[in-house]
Amino acid sequence: MQWVQHNKIWAGAAALILIGAYAFYFVNSNIAVSMFSYAWFLAVPLVLGAMVGVMGERSGVVNIGIEGQMLVGAFAGFFAAAATQSVVIGVIAGALSGIAMGAFLAFSTVVGQLDQIIAGVVINIVATGITSFYFESGKTIPRGLPNFDVPLLSDIPLIGPVFFSDGPIALFALIIAFTLHFMLFKTRWGLRTRAVGEYPSAADTAGINVVALRLFNVTVAGTLAGLAGTYLSMEATSTFERNMSSGRGFLALAILIFGAWRPLRALAAALFFGFMQSLASQLQASDVVNIPQQFINLLPYVLTLVVLAAAAGRVRAPGAVGQPFVKGD
Repeated sequence: MQWVQHNKIWAGAAALILIGAYAFYFVNSNIAVSMFSYAWFLAVPLVLGAMVGVMGERSGVVNIGIEGQMLVGAFAGFFAAAATQSVVIGVIAGALSGIAMGAFLAFSTVVGQLDQIIAGVVINIVATGITSFYFESGKTIPRGLPNFDVPLLSDIPLIGPVFFSDGPIALFALIIAFTLHFMLFKTRWGLRTRAVGEYPSAADTAGINVVALRLFNVTVAGTLAGLAGTYLSMEATSTFERNMSSGRGFLALAILIFGAWRPLRALAAALFFGFMQSLASQLQASDVVNIPQQFINLLPYVLTLVVLAAAAGRVRAPGAVGQPFVKGD
């Protein structure tokens, strides 16, 4: 209830969208389920990527390397699964690769004081180079991650087949958004994270280990980026392609800003992005309007520019985001 009171516009928009979705569902349930399922399919890596940004930037560390972390996660997950013929090992490898990239970003920026933007660019360049150099065509995995139905929840009209009849990483993305929101605003870790991201010197004076908290947040957040990549290569598809992340990491940053660095708002923003692309694809398939495929491919990036322009001056980033911390300064 408190969340609704503090987010009246978002809550009202969510209610209107839900009413519209169910109205559409009762008119044509098959098309409605198909459209919203595809929207969620597109939104999953964006949700996970945005959560990576929330954990890092709320503690004061900018992460523009989400794109590279996703790409390495997709690569490591797929090729580990192909080598061992085990999707479980593939998921573990994807998550571990994300942790490794997160640890590099964390230690290079928090301990090594490397410029955070430069560190993120380095991750993106290295990820593109490594995955392209070691890419091998013809690799296969036994099967992708299977879908499963969550008992009772999967029977809910529209919501059930869209969110609760899906693969494990997609379900995890939904759970982590709500969990992270709760942790950020209702736990000691969340209070300390927000304090470090806003006033690190004051947090340090209060006895909070700023360096340790930033290292922890950015490194652990890498797990989510790795899983986002694993989703692309092992759940959304069963293959790996060069540059498979296709700008999703940068879209996740736009969603993070649009969502005002709040997990549930970022979840809603990711669903909006996914729905707009799903709607364009559906309109093209139904021949209602003649939409060139190039426009559909361009749509997420156009939306990104629109969202960033609309958000300019309306949302406030954490006060110390991007600023290195030196104890005693």
